[in-house]
Amino acid sequence: MDIQQFIHNGFLRIDNAFTREVAKAGRDILWKDAGLDPDDPSTWTKAVVRLGEYSHTPFIEAANSPMLREAFDRLVGIGRWLPRYSLGTFPVRFPASDEPPDAGWHVDASFPGEDASDYMSWRVNVRSRGRALLMLFLFSDVTERDAPTRIRVGSHLEVARILEPAGEAGLPFMDLAQALETTSNMPEVTATGSAGTVYLCHPFIAHAAQSHQGTNPRLMAQPALMPAEEIKTQRVSAN
Repeated sequence: MDIQQFIHNGFLRIDNAFTREVAKAGRDILWKDAGLDPDDPSTWTKAVVRLGEYSHTPFIEAANSPMLREAFDRLVGIGRWLPRYSLGTFPVRFPASDEPPDAGWHVDASFPGEDASDYMSWRVNVRSRGRALLMLFLFSDVTERDAPTRIRVGSHLEVARILEPAGEAGLPFMDLAQALETTSNMPEVTATGSAGTVYLCHPFIAHAAQSHQGTNPRLMAQPALMPAEEIKTQRVSAN
């Protein structure tokens, strides 16, 4: 695992983080819940379908594979993260010619503002309160045409500079999204890979959705890895 790559680029791609068998078992559950036929495009009537929290066995196994647990220890610290027993929301994206309405560049917010029910008012602060990592779990094979998440390489460093003056209060989701214009010239990569691939991203990484120009629906989870303790931007060595 290249820790320096994570520090400089803001993400790591881990191939075969969980097995294709686990991915297939997860897809079967998602398709059943969606009430759609994976082999019949005539049933795919929306560009995106969002499915809720899933705590079935395949999702727990995916989130807790030995490879990922070792990565969490190395990136976040032993004892400093909480195991996941669900994988959050799945935005299932289908072939569509139009740009999706949620394709704007953003950083995922991690703690509530004045109205916890209004995600647009949720906030991010320089200590990344409430989020140790952003994770992208691919449950289907994702090519460049299958609406892979776009990632701005190194944008986490600029976002930290944006957030630092805001202190503990941080910035609301929309205010931070509007400030991301300063990252617009940064190189982009896309979160492609085979089912079982996981991208571990710095919580400040700027990312965005895009339209699906392929033929195979994209099934991906995007949960946070939660910290077990308050994140400290500076630590004093015990030596």
